[in-house]
Amino acid sequence: MTMPVIGGMVTSLMDSEVYDYDSSFTPTAGEDNLDGFMCDKYAVREFRGQYEPPLYWTIIILGGLGNLTVVWIYLHFRQRLKTMTDVYLLNLAVADLFFLGTLPFWAVEATQGWSFGTGLCKVTSALYKINFFSSMLLLTCISVDRYVVIVQPTMAQNSKRQRLSCSKLVCACVWLLAVVLALPEFTFANVKELEGQSYCTMVYWSNENNRTKILVLALQICMGFCLPLLVIVFCYAGIIRTLLKTRSFQKHKALRVILVVVAVFVLSQLPYNSVLVMEATQAANSTETDCDAAKRFDVVGQVLKSLAYTHACLNPFLYVFVGVRFRRDVLKLLRIYHCWPAKGKLGKIQGGPGRSSVMSDTDTTQALSL
Repeated sequence: MTMPVIGGMVTSLMDSEVYDYDSSFTPTAGEDNLDGFMCDKYAVREFRGQYEPPLYWTIIILGGLGNLTVVWIYLHFRQRLKTMTDVYLLNLAVADLFFLGTLPFWAVEATQGWSFGTGLCKVTSALYKINFFSSMLLLTCISVDRYVVIVQPTMAQNSKRQRLSCSKLVCACVWLLAVVLALPEFTFANVKELEGQSYCTMVYWSNENNRTKILVLALQICMGFCLPLLVIVFCYAGIIRTLLKTRSFQKHKALRVILVVVAVFVLSQLPYNSVLVMEATQAANSTETDCDAAKRFDVVGQVLKSLAYTHACLNPFLYVFVGVRFRRDVLKLLRIYHCWPAKGKLGKIQGGPGRSSVMSDTDTTQALSL
């Protein structure tokens, strides 16, 4: 296959620096380079400078308020941390807050370049990946816990205390595994100079078969999306079969929170993971394309990457608007701190601090009650 020549520039889509968006999900500023010929990505960088900062600051504000509210609820009503799902949701909020803390760096880099040094480049690149893996793993744990509680209620009730103690160990293992899976970002993220500005990007070891890049992409796609998704689908398929055997509408209604949270995460991550599959396939096949196609691919990757980021601010609002008990907890706190009228509907709030803000494990119906 011959390589296209555009304006005197020979381009190849699978050159190691063609992508502005790689497996780290961090914004980069690479140029397509083959035998000294360059594909100018100025238009892509200009689009990023206009598109990213306002979107990122919006995500930071909404996500920060939402996730801090989640943490506030759980820390104030400590007795509510009595189910595995509550423990997992608290850790999910903490993971999102860690991720949101990196977005100001990327917002600044989009307009001014990277001026924070190599160390912060590696840390901020890795923090997104830690958040990505830990979020997906925690959602998987939530699904498994709900499967046990709903499909195996007797076993769940008999092992309630043991499962709660086990949840803390599971969370510790999730965080450790997420850090291990993020090691490629610690290794390959680096600062690169381009047209007088520095950018934080993934710089892979040079090899003719792109093996390192393919392995990193495969790690993210398989461990961070495909395998957890299979477990989640299996668990909810079993839950649905169980619910279909009952006549209680409340059971169907009560499963909305976890189902919606999982669905939003999958829908926000699936498009970008599809782009990563295309990237890995092209890397393996050394697919070639012209400069314009490479730039279009980068812009699409930018938009889908931003979509993947939005999950960090959506989950808390799903809890508030869908989860009845969580909404009641928010109103209780507002009343306690005199931010909400003491009279009216707040006086009708039921359920003491000993009840879970998400679910209770006493039986199947109560476990699904929100």
